[in-house]
Amino acid sequence: MKAKEILISNLDDGLQLLVDLYYQDFGKIIIYGKNLTSEFFDLKIGLAGDILQKFSNYRLRLIIVGDFSTYQGKSIRDFIYESNQNQQVNFVANIEEALIRLSQS
Repeated sequence: MKAKEILISNLDDGLQLLVDLYYQDFGKIIIYGKNLTSEFFDLKIGLAGDILQKFSNYRLRLIIVGDFSTYQGKSIRDFIYESNQNQQVNFVANIEEALIRLSQS
């Protein structure tokens, strides 16, 4: 399913998505960055860290697809870089790269 609206606008939305997927035995998810509130990428708010930590705790693979070059802040760039160093949560440019990453895990 390709959603056209914001799926995660706050922590509760992120947790609900995680619970829904986890209890249906999904181990991997791809979500588009455009389906996340813009506040997700403002690390001062802490939304990204909180949500991604929960996905990691439940060992649910998460790949976020989008153009992240627009985020010029050092904190968010470092956050994306560090996330991409493991296989739990990744930020990629396109769906093809997402599928390749998922096939490698």
